[in-house]
Amino acid sequence: MKITELWLLSTVAVICSCSVGPDYRRPQFFPEEDVADSLRASGQTQEINKEWYKQFQDPFLNTLIARGLQDSPSIEIAVQKLRQARHTLSIYGVKNFPTIDGSGSYNYNKDSITYGTSVSTEYFQTGFDVSWELDIWGGGRRLTESALAMVRSASANLDNVRISLIAEIASNYYQLRQSQEQLKIAKQSLKLQQEIASLVKEKHKFGLADNIALNQSEYLVQTTKMQIPELETNIEQLLNNISVLTGKLPGQINNLLINPETNPVSNKFEYDIKGLYDLPLDVVRNRPDIREAENNLISQNAKIGEAISQMFPNISISGFLGWQSKHLSNMFNSQKDAYSYSPTISLPLFHWGALINNVKLQKSIKEEQLQLYKSSILTAISEIRTSVSDIMQEYKHNQSAYRAQIAQQQVSELTLIKYKQGLLDFSEVLTAEQNLLSAQTNTISSNTDIYLKLISFYKAVGGGYATTKKAHNCGIH
Repeated sequence: MKITELWLLSTVAVICSCSVGPDYRRPQFFPEEDVADSLRASGQTQEINKEWYKQFQDPFLNTLIARGLQDSPSIEIAVQKLRQARHTLSIYGVKNFPTIDGSGSYNYNKDSITYGTSVSTEYFQTGFDVSWELDIWGGGRRLTESALAMVRSASANLDNVRISLIAEIASNYYQLRQSQEQLKIAKQSLKLQQEIASLVKEKHKFGLADNIALNQSEYLVQTTKMQIPELETNIEQLLNNISVLTGKLPGQINNLLINPETNPVSNKFEYDIKGLYDLPLDVVRNRPDIREAENNLISQNAKIGEAISQMFPNISISGFLGWQSKHLSNMFNSQKDAYSYSPTISLPLFHWGALINNVKLQKSIKEEQLQLYKSSILTAISEIRTSVSDIMQEYKHNQSAYRAQIAQQQVSELTLIKYKQGLLDFSEVLTAEQNLLSAQTNTISSNTDIYLKLISFYKAVGGGYATTKKAHNCGIH
């Protein structure tokens, strides 16, 4: 067979080649109108806003998140996974291209003296070895398709890690501010309770208060004191958590977080909760974990085609182009050139069912990825609905918590005045002070929960999306 005929045959084979296996089609688990009803979505497409946290207008939080995105090990791990996926794509993308290797050898052969004469041969050889496995059935193209999907999956994973990191930093930050504010309230309450205890001791000294009142006042002081170490321990833990999330050693960023001049959780964060259901319909599809799950499914779907291609005949071509000579000095001239080519076809006949079972295995893995994709969609919709409901209910809870605090503040003040006038037992002062501390703590917890539930909402919708909503920080009213 002449070289021109061989190349013609190869060209025709490539042109006529096909990709076996199923082409990917996005599964439709639920009609779009049902998804829209479940989400109460507007159906409008909007951009994802990756810096949603800046609406909180907290420069300390912004600084922490910027450092975390730059230095966090979890981000670097996700980046390396993306690079690995790209390298894999580069490898599979050229797997079925012709390969060329340079070679050089010295050959010496001496036959045995069997027929009375010993014959020996000696020559030098150098040139290029060429090999090419034709991708007639598309197995190589399916591997490339699979690798490309894994690049997109790794990219989505990186986005998901970023969103999760931002949410973790923000959540720990506001929990830290909560503990700091509660510690401040506890210390203020302790100071007042110590003053009350001193008043009771003074009354007891003159017989105006009994031992019960004296012990109750001491109980009130010690109960509040008992809360302070727990709060301080919690603050230290949260400081360390934030340091790790931002890629810093514990203690290195404490100067940013200790003793804030103003504490954001001392006030309620106002948010346009009426617009919470103004969601774009593609908010679920744009979530990084959904994109990651779908691309995993696409990748596995392509692997089925690659497995099927192994059951068909395989054609490969190998050849050599170079020079041969008995003497190295005159190797390179037109009379010493040499070439060879060897087309090869192989047909799998009997592999003990391994090839068929490999196809079945890849199909089973695809079904698993399909169900994981479906599960991720259901989880996403559930998380969005839950986060929206949580925000709305927390605002209602916050109003009640604030009103309860105002009412208990008045009760506490009036009770103390009447006790000083001798009109009430100290047990009522004890109850009033305990209730006031509890009401103050509940209000701060609710203010914090508004932030935490907003963070969960933006994480649930894939890192936020562009809206016309305006939010600002204002006092409780």
